[in-house]
Amino acid sequence: MSEPRETTPAPETTTPSAPTRSAGSDAPGAGPETPEARRPKGEPRFPDGPSPDPAGSHFERRIRSFQPRRSRVTTGQAEALRRRWAEWGLDIDGSRVLDLAEMFGGRPVVLEIGFGMGEATARMAAADPSTGILAVDVHTPGQGNLLGLADRAGLTNVRVANGDAIILLREMLAPDALDGVRVYFPDPWPKKRHHKRRLIQPEFLSLAASRMKPGALLHCATDWEPYAEQMLEVLTAHEDFENTAPDAGYAPRPDFRPLTRFEGQGLDKGHVVNDLLFSRK
Repeated sequence: MSEPRETTPAPETTTPSAPTRSAGSDAPGAGPETPEARRPKGEPRFPDGPSPDPAGSHFERRIRSFQPRRSRVTTGQAEALRRRWAEWGLDIDGSRVLDLAEMFGGRPVVLEIGFGMGEATARMAAADPSTGILAVDVHTPGQGNLLGLADRAGLTNVRVANGDAIILLREMLAPDALDGVRVYFPDPWPKKRHHKRRLIQPEFLSLAASRMKPGALLHCATDWEPYAEQMLEVLTAHEDFENTAPDAGYAPRPDFRPLTRFEGQGLDKGHVVNDLLFSRK
């Protein structure tokens, strides 16, 4: 409905990251196909940009909660990657622990897992410049689009991370590093045999909690009601989180989460969107 979808964790291993459903080629920055699409076979798509496989084979194989999507990169997105990746982008290679205080100038930092084409992320960053947003996805057009939006708006509180959010959480973030985690419209994996691929699972929640400060907010949103029910059940049962909703159910959409055009189209069709707001104990 509103953005791209994710892929998930195996219950017996740590859970993975998630791109969200993306806006598509009509998003800001869209335009003619870039010459990179016609590059000679074997040459990297963006030599100084996001790597196609940043972590390589250095970490265990597991079921992933995201499905990498290949689509064309527009001229505007490619230009944003060339201009801003070195300063505002990073590959999730698992090789170091990030210094978020240095990266964001001492701001509190929220991790957003799966940002689609980045319009909502850019709007949240503009509305709250005192908070840093570390936005993770594997979709190159979306990465370029978000960098372009941030560049044109003069936003200095957004960083774009390329790769698996599980590796980022486990290998590259210190304990208590985050002031919040946002997972908006992850892939619901509706078929029963694929439910193990859903991101919001006990193992993922334990990992996320270990990187969140006490009182930090985990905010999930989905338009797939069976997944919302599972999220509520798993989060309610987890010892590290507490529901902030007075009735211990779903929460109203907070003002800081923008209503996107795609979400609005879904609501017009009768889709129900549920927000879950849980505090780290």
